Amino acid sequence: MRAATVLLRRSAWKGPNIVPLPISRAKSEGIPVQTAARSCTVLPSFVGLTFQVHNGIEFFAFRITEEMVGFKLGEFVPTRKRFSFKSENK
Repeated sequence: MRAATVLLRRSAWKGPNIVPLPISRAKSEGIPVQTAARSCTVLPSFVGLTFQVHNGIEFFAFRITEEMVGFKLGEFVPTRKRFSFKSENK
């Protein structure tokens, strides 16, 4: 069922949104791929690589697993600060 929802996100004739990334260099040298392309679709060839995706302020690093295939890179990077109520006891 997961594969059907992935195909409905974008027109089938367009295919997945792919951004040119230095994947071959990352595989050979073992360095993380640094990108700001949050809309790039995670492909099966990305499995096992480390990506550093920009959220607007800094780069967040994460490793791609098989469960992430079909999602966008931006879905794994938080863009908002965590909010917590702080009690002010005086």
